[in-house]
Amino acid sequence: MAVFSRVFASVRARVARLVRMAPCRALLTAALLALALPAHAGIDTRFPELHKAFPRATRFGDIGGDPPAAAVYQGTKVIGYAFETVMVAPIPAYSGEPINILVAIDTQGKIVQAEVLEQHEPILLVGIPVRKLYDFVARYVGHSVTDSIVVGSGVGKGTHIDAISSATVTSMVTNETIMNSALKVAASRRVISPAKADELPAGKLDMHAFAAADWKTLTGNGAIRRLHLTRGAVTAAFRSDPQSGLVDDPTAPAPGHENDTFTDLYYADATPPSVGENLLGASQYAQVMKTLKPGDELIAVMANGLYSFKGLGYVRGGIFDRLHVLQGEKLYLFQDSDYLHLDDVHLDGMPSFGERALFVIRGGRGFDPGRPWTLQLLVRRQVGPLKSVYHTFTADYRIPASYLSRSAPPQASAAPSALPMWEQIWMSQKLNVGVLAAGLLVLTFILLFQEWLVKRPRLLERLRVGFLLYTVVFIGWHGLAQLSAVNILTFVHAVRTGFHWSLFLMDPMIFMLWVFVAVMLLLVGRGVYCGWLCPFGAIQVLVNKLATRLGVRQLHVPTHVHERLWALKYVILLVLFGMSLQSLGLAERYIEVEPFKTAINFHFVRSWGYEAYAIGLVAISAFNNKFYCRYVCPLGAGLSVAGRFRLFEWLKRRRECGRPCQVCAVECEVQAINSIGQINYNECHYCLDCQVTYWNDRKCPPLVARRKRRDASSQRKTISITPVPVSAPEAGSQGAIKAID
Repeated sequence: MAVFSRVFASVRARVARLVRMAPCRALLTAALLALALPAHAGIDTRFPELHKAFPRATRFGDIGGDPPAAAVYQGTKVIGYAFETVMVAPIPAYSGEPINILVAIDTQGKIVQAEVLEQHEPILLVGIPVRKLYDFVARYVGHSVTDSIVVGSGVGKGTHIDAISSATVTSMVTNETIMNSALKVAASRRVISPAKADELPAGKLDMHAFAAADWKTLTGNGAIRRLHLTRGAVTAAFRSDPQSGLVDDPTAPAPGHENDTFTDLYYADATPPSVGENLLGASQYAQVMKTLKPGDELIAVMANGLYSFKGLGYVRGGIFDRLHVLQGEKLYLFQDSDYLHLDDVHLDGMPSFGERALFVIRGGRGFDPGRPWTLQLLVRRQVGPLKSVYHTFTADYRIPASYLSRSAPPQASAAPSALPMWEQIWMSQKLNVGVLAAGLLVLTFILLFQEWLVKRPRLLERLRVGFLLYTVVFIGWHGLAQLSAVNILTFVHAVRTGFHWSLFLMDPMIFMLWVFVAVMLLLVGRGVYCGWLCPFGAIQVLVNKLATRLGVRQLHVPTHVHERLWALKYVILLVLFGMSLQSLGLAERYIEVEPFKTAINFHFVRSWGYEAYAIGLVAISAFNNKFYCRYVCPLGAGLSVAGRFRLFEWLKRRRECGRPCQVCAVECEVQAINSIGQINYNECHYCLDCQVTYWNDRKCPPLVARRKRRDASSQRKTISITPVPVSAPEAGSQGAIKAID
């Protein structure tokens, strides 16, 4: 009370002084005072309900620190912390946006307040009352931050909390949001002490050791583990719950079929070579590992049975609601961007599985592959139009010790770890960065000195073929730096939800290419990337050049059909963009309309459907150059839209172009020149063929006519006089001269 008395007396004195001031000064000072007062206000001014959670509190601090949280005081003693989860662990939910929850913990690590502040879950707006989410969040009050909370009833370790009926994804994300953020704040404020396991060096996978193994070996040593559930076991778990009444409900009692397989699921950490390379094969394993960032962990899951571990939640909301990983108190959910196809397996003795998948636990989330973890499978029974009940089944996993290297890193090597992750990645890829920078420099010189080069067509052709080979081999197959429409969608999503440079700096070659492409879009449009730097486009051009040399007849698309097919790629881009507004992961699933992953990332080694699609497009290019690029490519459509704001048009034209000359329009392999001689920069691939013709006085009709006039004017009619020998002249006669015209 003494504190409040002093504050009140101070405010009263300031008001008294204001009264004695001139009106303008009084107004100014009052405004400044009004701005200054909130600076001393605590988090309780925004959330007065915190007084109920901390009835003995005398003062609330403001949010600050890392992670951000506000301290709660009783006198001078800290008795707890309050924070908004969106500031600590912003995890995207079903809507693609994080749920913001006000959480408070005391100094014993007990959750004393949990209240939803903001949510945008669409499923709660179409039949499920939002009160169900509020009630679900309130159940966390009284639990400790170190409790292992499992969503859904079931067997296994942890405290089970029933999910929101028909809102499994929202329930899972809410659970991860509350528990992970509370654990972070508690650990950072020393509310809880680190577990003994956390005091040991983190288990580091031995990524250099490889031992050939078959299915029997990997299942025998525990590298691949099993979760087997029968229909009887699942029915027993749901014994006290209502029946669904559905004929095809796999959780319903099935007399005589109790021993039938509900799911026979195998799972493994496929990151170490002795597991992943044996499972995927050397080539596919290498390609998959190149797509991962440092610290990413690869989990393989394969199953047979009545129940799909994928479910449909990831299609609708971008999150796999049935399968998750728990390590300690931390829950790891998989989004659809963490999902990779496991189409081809090469493990000897492995049985066939109807469902296979690879999941990625992203680096930086605190997962330690050397410590035990638990796989959770959530099983759902629908018991009404908007009501479901859930049970969670678990299976433990610990990677074999032979795949680990637990030696602590030397002290001298500790300094580089202080660097941000993106800087470490750039340092590790210095050679790739240098080679790409050199290639971009060469291309820059080609563009700057294009007028000199196009007058030397043989040199330009050799340069172009060489650069296209560099694009396919180095940029594509080696660097895996094929740009994609997904990059555009990710950028738009980042601008909408919070842009961070570090996200885009994580892949040096992709970042460098996008910077270069952005500059070229501003200067001359999309053509430089599509014509020179796109690996899949380069494959098509090289195939077409080879086919032309072999005399393969080219198929010409009629102009009226060609111009209408142009629109297809813009429609595809628009559909993908619409999907990304709902869920970026959903758009990434359908981005397979681009054959880039198959042709570039996996070197055409994939399941037959993807291979047939990619190879088919390359085969079409032998008859019609860059068919895919012209009519289907959503990346090209996106670049075309951005390229409309170009500043320059470096491709020269003559007034005779199209009126009547049609040479360039006929020769343009992508049909980007119309009948009146205009170049459509939205469709031009900047191959420079038209510029070679522009300066060729043997092909360009205006130059041909000019050359002929010049040659004609330089010719002169001359008389050649040649002496003709004659017999000796007679006396008095003269020599003869023969004139030859």
